[in-house]
Amino acid sequence: MRIGFFNSIETWGGGEKWHFESAVHFAKLGHDVYFFGSKNSKLETKLLEFPAITYIEVHLTNLSFLNPVKRCYLTSTFEKLQIEVVLINNPRDLKIAAYAAHSAGVPRIIYRRGSAIPIKNTFLNQRIFGNYITDVLANSYATRETILANNPQLFPKEKIRVIYNPIDFQKFDQLVYKKIVPDRKDDSLIIGNLARLAPQKNQKFLIDLSVELTRLQIKHQIYITGKGELESELKTYNIEKGTDKNVHFLGFTDSPRSFLVDIDIFILSSLWEGFGYVLAEASLAEKPIIAFNNSSNPELVKDNISGFLTEVNSIPQMVEKIKKLQDIKLRKEMGISGRKFILESFDKNIIYKNLEDYILKGTRTLN
Repeated sequence: MRIGFFNSIETWGGGEKWHFESAVHFAKLGHDVYFFGSKNSKLETKLLEFPAITYIEVHLTNLSFLNPVKRCYLTSTFEKLQIEVVLINNPRDLKIAAYAAHSAGVPRIIYRRGSAIPIKNTFLNQRIFGNYITDVLANSYATRETILANNPQLFPKEKIRVIYNPIDFQKFDQLVYKKIVPDRKDDSLIIGNLARLAPQKNQKFLIDLSVELTRLQIKHQIYITGKGELESELKTYNIEKGTDKNVHFLGFTDSPRSFLVDIDIFILSSLWEGFGYVLAEASLAEKPIIAFNNSSNPELVKDNISGFLTEVNSIPQMVEKIKKLQDIKLRKEMGISGRKFILESFDKNIIYKNLEDYILKGTRTLN
């Protein structure tokens, strides 16, 4: 089958990880895989290692869908390559790629939705979902519910399929250890956060949390691993709050396991997650988790079993859970339970089999 993956995001995130791994998976199965992406993106760099995948550079902005030259180029490219199914990643791409694929007569046009935030009920979205898209693939039940939140008639619910992100347990466990977290100097709790430094990830909350933990004389160190557009702002805020001795920014890492194995507690402060890969990774590293009880978090964290779920931005509730996790025995029990749950729920082989059936056989069963 001739399969197209369309993702023009230049940085690396959960959606890019899914598109990359899925493209590689189908290429290894022997399918003709074409990847539409930006020049010099993280995706292009990673895909250079897989010459069987044809990488096609696209240069898009939020207004590219208004450009007839770009629309015609994509339409003719889809036609020339005889693409049979295309999976589109984000709203910017969707505006132009869905139209072009429809114009080229691509049989299946799938919007792969990875953000658990409602889709805007605009005239343009009504046109795209009503005329161009044939299927929607969501990465969690929380994501599925948000798709029709603003307009239940936007798209037929029976054509929205949920397939979780596959987790490669063996690959994660075999990642080479690199020292990232500084050595423990006292009996402080080591709290970790691994995410882009972006508004969605809400790391100011962790700085505010440190203020309260310090006031309560709870010894702690918070390590934040990631890069992003808020790096300068967060570091300034950290100094202003006087927490720079307790909250540390470690930069980007390509070895999440190395970071996770050296912390005591993993906290996810995100305001929403389509599918929190990092929650699964924290559980695989046998770390207890504290996250907000929102979006897809309850699908990855079993409350009071593998961790705790709190109200969004509740410092008092977060502190309460941290106090409980000062108990080393409880941390260990929750970590073991979390790993067991992830191993049972997100097996790569089962999930890829579902994805193969969905893409190759056109499975559209309502979950």
